[in-house]
Amino acid sequence: MKWIVLGFVGLLLIGCQQDPSLNKNVDESKIDQNVDELLAKMTLEEKIGQMNQYSGFMDFTGPQPNQGRAAKKLEHIKQGLVGSMLNVHGVENVRAVQKLAVEESRLGIPLIFGFDVIHGYKSVSPIPLAEAASWDLKAIKRSAEIAAEEASASGINWTFAPMVDISRDARWGRVMEGAGEDPFLGSEIAKARIKGFQGDDLSATNTVAATAKHFAAYGFAEAGRDYNTVDIGTSTLYNVVFPPFRAAVDADVKSFMTAFNVLNGIPATGDEFLLRDILKEKWDFGGFVVTDWDSAGEMVAHGFVKDGRAAAKQAVIAGSDMDMESYHYIEELKTLVEAGEVDMKLIDDSVRRILKVKYELGLFEDPYKYCSETREQETVNQPKFKAELRDMAKKSIVLLKNEKDVLPLNSSGQKIAVIGALANDKTSPLGSWRLAAEPGTAVSVLEGLAKFDQNTYTYAKGADVILGKASFTKELQINTSDTSDFAEAISVAKSADVVVMVLGEHGLQSGEARSRTRLDLPGVQQQLLEEVYKVNPNIVLVLQNGRPLAITWADEHIPAIVEAWQLGTESGNAIAEVLYGLYNPSAKLPMTFPRHVGQVPIYYNHKSTGRPYLPSPGEVFWSHYSDENNSPLYPFGYGLSYTSFSFKDLQIENTYADNNTVSVSVTVRNTGKRSGKATAQLYIHDEYASVTRPVKELKSFEQVELQAGESREITFQLTDEDLGFYTNTGEFVVEEGIFRVFVGEDSQAELTETFEL
Repeated sequence: MKWIVLGFVGLLLIGCQQDPSLNKNVDESKIDQNVDELLAKMTLEEKIGQMNQYSGFMDFTGPQPNQGRAAKKLEHIKQGLVGSMLNVHGVENVRAVQKLAVEESRLGIPLIFGFDVIHGYKSVSPIPLAEAASWDLKAIKRSAEIAAEEASASGINWTFAPMVDISRDARWGRVMEGAGEDPFLGSEIAKARIKGFQGDDLSATNTVAATAKHFAAYGFAEAGRDYNTVDIGTSTLYNVVFPPFRAAVDADVKSFMTAFNVLNGIPATGDEFLLRDILKEKWDFGGFVVTDWDSAGEMVAHGFVKDGRAAAKQAVIAGSDMDMESYHYIEELKTLVEAGEVDMKLIDDSVRRILKVKYELGLFEDPYKYCSETREQETVNQPKFKAELRDMAKKSIVLLKNEKDVLPLNSSGQKIAVIGALANDKTSPLGSWRLAAEPGTAVSVLEGLAKFDQNTYTYAKGADVILGKASFTKELQINTSDTSDFAEAISVAKSADVVVMVLGEHGLQSGEARSRTRLDLPGVQQQLLEEVYKVNPNIVLVLQNGRPLAITWADEHIPAIVEAWQLGTESGNAIAEVLYGLYNPSAKLPMTFPRHVGQVPIYYNHKSTGRPYLPSPGEVFWSHYSDENNSPLYPFGYGLSYTSFSFKDLQIENTYADNNTVSVSVTVRNTGKRSGKATAQLYIHDEYASVTRPVKELKSFEQVELQAGESREITFQLTDEDLGFYTNTGEFVVEEGIFRVFVGEDSQAELTETFEL
């Protein structure tokens, strides 16, 4: 017997009830009245103008262009034909542009200013994938709060973050911008980031409107190649892709951004199923939808529409409210409405959504509320943020290997060789998507280590990662042949007690359009690692990268490996404190690390095949590779500590028949010699169902600080939301049967019990 607990619509509406603490100062009825009154005064051209967003990579405080597209943008602002600007930041610039809109246009409707504040503004936090490794929702929320405080002080009131795309493919460069491969962890982090950006009161001057992106399935681009097509089943769509977006609506996110990809052959920007049927109707999303850069126009290249006119028509009918930099709305919508091809009700709905967010931000009350030069000077890049950024960075560092307790390093009396161009780099640790940050403002590993001055350090570059200057918009030239500095590195390694090698990817080797077919150490770095190992195997490998890497050789040979990602402004200080044991590493991987790129996409919550196991020694007819193990190098949820933990006494109290709840308790004990933070992870497996379920699914986790020898009982509550799933038609069901529970410190947890519904 099987039963449906809630239909698709019912469950999602319950799930999307807003937290009553959000935007507590907003008078919804008054805002709706104001919007309706303003809408009644607007011409069709002015309405379409609110749906038009331009980019402004220019200085608006000096002489302005008098011809070309830039001049046309300025005229459109004055005419009330622009609703939003992006890439305009800094109080002087924002004030100058806002003045054009408010003081020269007929109705004086203020602009909303958007910017890619992805992991910090001037003060840069770890890349989002690194922050996800912390599994610390409070710290992630605080990181977003700092970013919002700085950005809003510089005139920005809307960020194009968080990216909540789930991705299982490390070849895709934008994995650095998200929370990894798991929909549950991704959903929790999405809510934390949105609440950090938006706060409890969106009208406060230290908050910004957030954007959930990219809707939908962008993280499943075929072959990990950015902008590529997506072709996934409805089970994956409903159960893996949608949950973080649904969580974003639940957190009252103010905008969604469409994806570049096609899904079921339809570009997301023109997909009525995604934007109207799911987002606006079934999820009752009240904010507005912005396209990604020219994604409306790109529907022509996709072969989905004939021209820009058809693109504008399809995008607005589908539910895209604001057009980012394609110009098709501003050029085509008026005649489309006048010809009866686009219903005026669609225009009014889009404009109403946009104006409502502007009212919630308080822009109609004071268009210049984000334009205080004094606040900008007092807030941006101030030392007060450094301690919190360092804390976030330390919490993001994953200890992958530590044989013979090579780490932590002795605090004195050691000769340490530091090797690798990244060790002396003050820009690469800022990572990708840090558009406002000044180059050279990160603390390098060398600078961080130098503060522990009771040891002797000798530095050798060994090899450059890239050749020439790194550019956000240009391809990087990877060093694939220059080994001229190997000799110096080998020389300093020979005489050292310990070698700290800082290797990995340059900060701009991941991010948008930075897909890779290889997941090894780029260029000649693997060769450098092996040459140094020959003369001194006592190596601590510090990885700086924006995606999971395939480092099988290092895992087999190097005694200590630290995943340090790109940690932002306080990078070197955080790494040094972990290496010296001032902070006990506690982070857990948010993505699986493969043994070889040929395993990708690889993820823990996969389905079982009909032939999952080796039948008998020597047999060939089962699901496997002939040249590599199926297992990952490091599984999802994995991460070591300078202490150890045990998980025992797993108990299940099945009270589902009484209150639709199953309680799971476990005792966690610190079995090592120093205090540390354990992350207890609970996974379930529905052993048989009408739609096959993953072999494991993360459903809860809890972090607990334990002193050496200390024990603590942790209790988890499983509800319908945890035990059910979406069918291929979008119905949410909880089915009777046997469920297996796993609890441990990563996704390979073996402590297990079952219960039956």
